[in-house]
Amino acid sequence: MSHDDTHDHGPAAGGHVGHSHGVSADADRRWLSIALTLITAFMAAEVVVGILAKSLALISDAAHMLTDAASIILALIAMRLAARPPRGPYTYGLKRTEILSAQANGLTLVLLGAWLGYEGVRRLIHPPEVEGGLVLITALVGIVVNIAAAWCISKANRTSLNVEGAFQHILNDLYAFIGTAIAGAIVLTTGFARADAIATLVVVALMFKAGIGLIRASGRIFLEAAPAGIDPNTVGDAMAAADDVVEVHDLHIWQITSGQPALSAHVLVAPGGDCHAVRRTLQHQLNEGYGITHATLQVDHLGEDESAPGSLLQITTPEHAPDAAGRDEDTHGPAHRPGPHTH
Repeated sequence: MSHDDTHDHGPAAGGHVGHSHGVSADADRRWLSIALTLITAFMAAEVVVGILAKSLALISDAAHMLTDAASIILALIAMRLAARPPRGPYTYGLKRTEILSAQANGLTLVLLGAWLGYEGVRRLIHPPEVEGGLVLITALVGIVVNIAAAWCISKANRTSLNVEGAFQHILNDLYAFIGTAIAGAIVLTTGFARADAIATLVVVALMFKAGIGLIRASGRIFLEAAPAGIDPNTVGDAMAAADDVVEVHDLHIWQITSGQPALSAHVLVAPGGDCHAVRRTLQHQLNEGYGITHATLQVDHLGEDESAPGSLLQITTPEHAPDAAGRDEDTHGPAHRPGPHTH
C-alpha cells in the first residue's frame, strides 16, 4: 500500500506565513509612503543647493535619493503585486516580484556607485571650488530627513527582502549625508576641497557593500538555493532520524519569497510503519525546528511499487525504474539514512 503525497497548505500545517496580507501589509505601505514623501521633497531642494555650491557630494546624495525614491516606489508596486492570490499559471501568485524589486535595488546601488566612484576619483585629481557652508547646512538637514525616513521604513517588516532593499538605500543615503557633513565642515574650516570627493568615495564603498549583498540574497532565491541558515544535509539527517524512517531522498529546500521557505522530499518508511504518523511527525519537526511551514512529502513503504496508480512518481521507463529499496535511480541529491553517516 502506498501512502503518497501530502501537501501542507493550511495555516496549522504548511500555510504561508508572511507579512503581505491584511493589516501588516497596509501598515508597511503606509510607512513606505511617508518615507517616500520626505525623500522626494528634500531631494528637489538638494539638487538646487548642490548646483549652487558646486558640490559633487551633494549632487551624488541627491542622485542617491532619486534611487531611494525609485526603490520605495518599486517596493510599493511589488508589495501590491505579491499580495495577489495565485491564479492561472502563477501557482504561487506573484510573490517573487518582491525579490525582483530587491534585485533591482541592489543593481541600482552598484551602478550608481560605479558612476559616483568615477566622478569622485576625477574630482580627487582636479578638485573644483566647493561652498563648504552650503554643503554643511544641507547635509545636516539631510541627516535629519534620512533618519526620519529610515525610522519609517524600519517600522515596516524588514524580513521582506523587498523592504530591506528600500531600507538599505535609505541607510546608505544617511551615511552619505554624514560623510558630506564632515566634508563640508572640513572644506569650510580648512579649505581642503578634496574632502568632498573623499566623502563621496567612502559612500561609494558602502553602496557597493549593500548592493552586492542584495544581489547575492535575491540571487539565492532565484537560483532555488536553500535559505541562509538552513543546511539541507542537516535537515535530511534529522528527518532520517525520525522513528520508522528508513531513507529520505529527493530532498529540495528553497524559498518561494523572502521569509517563506518550502521543502519537498521522498520518504521511505519501514514495512509495517505508519506512513501517516511519520508524515505528521516530520511536518511538525520541520515547522518547529526549521520554520519550514510549506512542505510536500511523498511517503512510501520501503520496497513497494512506486509505479502504482496514484503515486507521485510515475516510473514508466526501464532506465528510471526503482531499485530494490524502492528508490528511483534518478534521484536528485544525496540519500539520508538513520545512523551517524546518513549521506
